[in-house]
Amino acid sequence: MRLLRRWRFKALSLRSRLALLVAAAVAVAVAAVAVAAWFITRGQLMHQFELSLVRSPHLSAKDVLNARLECSSNDQIGGPGSPGPPQYSSQVVLPDGRACVLPGSKAIKVEKWDAAVASGAVKAAPLHTSKTTSDNQKVLVYTRIMFVPQPGGFGLKEPVAVSTSRSLDEVVTPLDSLAFILVFVAGIGVIGAASAGFGIARAGLRPVDRLTDAVEHIARTEDLAVRIPVDGEDEIARLSASFNSMTAQLASSRERQQQLIADAGHELRTPLTSLRTNIELLTRSEETGRPLPAEDRKALLASVKAQMTELALLIGDLQELSRPDAIPGSGLAEAVGLHEVTAHAVQRARLRGPDLAINAHLAPWYVRAEPASLERAIVNLLDNAVKFSPSGGTIEVILVNGELSVRDQGPGIPPEDLPHVFERFWRSPSARALPGSGLGLSIVARTIQQAGGAVALQPAPGGGTVAVVRLPGAAIAPLE
Repeated sequence: MRLLRRWRFKALSLRSRLALLVAAAVAVAVAAVAVAAWFITRGQLMHQFELSLVRSPHLSAKDVLNARLECSSNDQIGGPGSPGPPQYSSQVVLPDGRACVLPGSKAIKVEKWDAAVASGAVKAAPLHTSKTTSDNQKVLVYTRIMFVPQPGGFGLKEPVAVSTSRSLDEVVTPLDSLAFILVFVAGIGVIGAASAGFGIARAGLRPVDRLTDAVEHIARTEDLAVRIPVDGEDEIARLSASFNSMTAQLASSRERQQQLIADAGHELRTPLTSLRTNIELLTRSEETGRPLPAEDRKALLASVKAQMTELALLIGDLQELSRPDAIPGSGLAEAVGLHEVTAHAVQRARLRGPDLAINAHLAPWYVRAEPASLERAIVNLLDNAVKFSPSGGTIEVILVNGELSVRDQGPGIPPEDLPHVFERFWRSPSARALPGSGLGLSIVARTIQQAGGAVALQPAPGGGTVAVVRLPGAAIAPLE
């Protein structure tokens, strides 16, 4: 049953649930206030009612004595005493347990305690008790002790119990009316709270409705340009701002993805076109039976091989850029010696530029990064230096205190091109005739940033370009 109620509550809309919760909270608060008010009122009325009995006109000793003599002379209940106020009833209880009811009063059931008080066996203070009259009416009784002369007792006095009562209907009836009024007012309050809850929920969730409409619109149309108005600085406003920021990031990511696809297609088109042309020439020479001269055939095959190599490099670079960014502290990153990785990259660069002098001065430095990606980034930096260095030139590679610098003696980079060197597929006009995809430096920047470092290219004093990489040291160096 509990699971069924929980399922039904969850099946309601958020607006309905908020309204029900508001109504329930108000109902509990109103009920608590009503119950507290009823009990406080009851306590005050009963206190005043008891005081009215204590302060009621007491029977005189003459009235009590007359009632005592009347009860002693016959078995009839009642005596000649003067009647008390109409809302009060009085009776005298004798030691033998008989009750002498005064005129105009109603008989009250006599209990053992009353007889004990009348006989003097109980020396108790006056007491308020709830009893029933002869006609089954509930009354509140105030009992006290009086001493009256004994008949023929030569001035001796004996105790009697004098009970004064008043109907409890004078308290119960107003309390019943008050309870009815409180229940009625509480019901009106709960209904009003439920109505107000629906209105508050509707007004409070209006920004959520706008957010829902925007999400549904994006799901239908894939239009990431939708923005939600942000009003105020509350939680809903923060949620709207976060949603706008998310859609802006998604739109930017989609734009970069589309740009990457377009650039990749453009870069792939040139080597593919050249490769297809060379293969068609070779195929046509075979089909026509007029073979190409040996030197031309060798040049075509070398061109095909170079274009296939360029395609392989381009595809490898695209795969590297398509990988998700490494998460700092993930299992992919580990402590690695930057000087060791750079030394391996220098060896590979010497094979690619046999006519160049590559001087390396590498001080030990450990960083936290992915080893394979870090080596690829350093290789790309050295390849860039090899590509632009003149024959017989020198490349200086220096690693000191976590700063790696690679300087070449090439033509340098114009100042207007420096802001674009790390963009994907960007190539300066002077480098478009050289082999390459324009992705090498983008991979370098991405890898260094993932490792928590920074990279920059700047003109070198005396000509050429110097690439500077700064990487923070690892917290724990690997064991030797």
